[in-house]
Amino acid sequence: MKSVKELIRIEDILVAHNTLKDVVIKTPLQREPILSDKYECDVYLKREDLQVVRSFKIRGAYNCIQSLSEEDYKNGVVCASAGNHAQGVAYTCNKLGIKAAIFMPSTTPKQKVNQVRFFGGSAVEVILVGDTFDSSYHEAVYYCQQHQMTFIHPFDNPGVIAGQGTIGVEVLNDIDQPIDYAFMSIGGGGLISGTGTYMKGISPTTQIIGVEPEGAACMHESMKQGKVITLPKIDKFVDGAAVKQPGQLTYEICQDILDDIVVVPEGKVCSAILDLYSKNAIVAEPAGALPIAALDSYKEEIKGKTVVCVISGGNNDIDRMQEIKELSLVYEGLKHYFIVNFPQRPRALKEFLDNVLGPNDDIARFEYIKKTNKQTGPALVGLELANKEDYTDLIQRMNEHGIKYQEITNDPTLFNLLV
Repeated sequence: MKSVKELIRIEDILVAHNTLKDVVIKTPLQREPILSDKYECDVYLKREDLQVVRSFKIRGAYNCIQSLSEEDYKNGVVCASAGNHAQGVAYTCNKLGIKAAIFMPSTTPKQKVNQVRFFGGSAVEVILVGDTFDSSYHEAVYYCQQHQMTFIHPFDNPGVIAGQGTIGVEVLNDIDQPIDYAFMSIGGGGLISGTGTYMKGISPTTQIIGVEPEGAACMHESMKQGKVITLPKIDKFVDGAAVKQPGQLTYEICQDILDDIVVVPEGKVCSAILDLYSKNAIVAEPAGALPIAALDSYKEEIKGKTVVCVISGGNNDIDRMQEIKELSLVYEGLKHYFIVNFPQRPRALKEFLDNVLGPNDDIARFEYIKKTNKQTGPALVGLELANKEDYTDLIQRMNEHGIKYQEITNDPTLFNLLV
C-alpha cells in the first residue's frame, strides 16, 4: 500500500499546474491593507473567488477528469457536490464533451444550482436529492454503479487533490517573502491537502492552519479521535464546508501537514462575510470567508508575520444576505430575541417602549404569538442594540419594571422555531 507522500507528491502537483495553465485563471495574490493594519502583519489574500467558476474547485475537477481513459470519457462521469465541485465538473465536462450526472443536496442555494446548469449546458444533468452533501453523495455513488460511470470525488481523490495543490504553486511563485502562516478552509479536506502538501514541501516552516465551521467540524473531530469519524448531524449554513465526514486520504494527509485547526462559529463567519464586502469590496461565500474569520484566534501569533488566506470561493446567493446579517448581529451581541408576556391591561405595550427601550435600542421585530389573544398575549420581540454593552442595562430595566420574559436567542430549539 502506498504511503500518503507517495500518493500525493509535489511532482504530481507540478504536473497538474502545467495541465491547468491554459484552463484556469491564475488568480491574484493581493496584500490586503485593511486586514494587515488590523492584525499588525502582512495579510495576503489568494483570490479564488475570481476563478473561472468563482471557486478553486475547477482545478481539481479538470485535473482529475482530463486524465480519464477514452472508455471513461464515453461512459461519462458522476459527482456529488454542495455546489462548487459541481460547477467545476460541469465546466470541465462541457469543455471536454463528456456527459455528467451531477447530484446536489436539495438545500443547495439556487444560485449555485443555476450556475451548474449554466456552466454544464447540455452536457450535464442536475439531480437534487437529500438535505446534506453526504446524503446526496450516497445517491450519486449508487447511480454511478448502476450506470457504469466514473465517480469524481469532490475531495478524496489524488487527481483532485493534486489539482487543488496548484494554488500553492501560484502562491509561492507570486510572493517574495517567506510565508509564516497559511489559513485555508476545510470541508472534506481536498483544498488544504493539496495546497498544504505543496507549501509544506517547499516551505517547511510555514504553519498550515485549517479552518472549519463549528457546526460541521468533521476534520477537527477526526483528528481529535485519531480516526475518520462521521458527525451525527451538521449545520448546513456554511454549505461549501458542510460535510459530515472527511476523506480517508485527506485525513491522512492532514495528519501529516496540518499544524492546527481553528473551529469558527457560523455567526463569526457571517461577520467576516459582511466585513469583506463592506470594507474590502470582496464577495465571499461562507466557506470562502472561514480563513478571515479565524484570524482573531491567531491575532497574537501573527503580529509582524506574513500571512496568506485562501478565499476559496465567491458563490454567495444574494437572497442569503438578510440571514447572514441576522446571524452576524446575534453573534456580535447586537440583536436579542425575547418572548415577552405583557400584563393584561391597557397601555402595557406603551409602558414597555417607554420604560425598557434605551435611547439607542430599536425594535427589529414584534409579533404576537397567539393570534386569538392579540394585545394582551405573549409576543416575540426582537431588539437591536447600538452597542453590545447595552444588553446588561436592557435586562436590568426589564427586571426593574417587572417584565415577564424568556430570552430565546441562545435557545436553539425556540430560536429556530420562532425566528
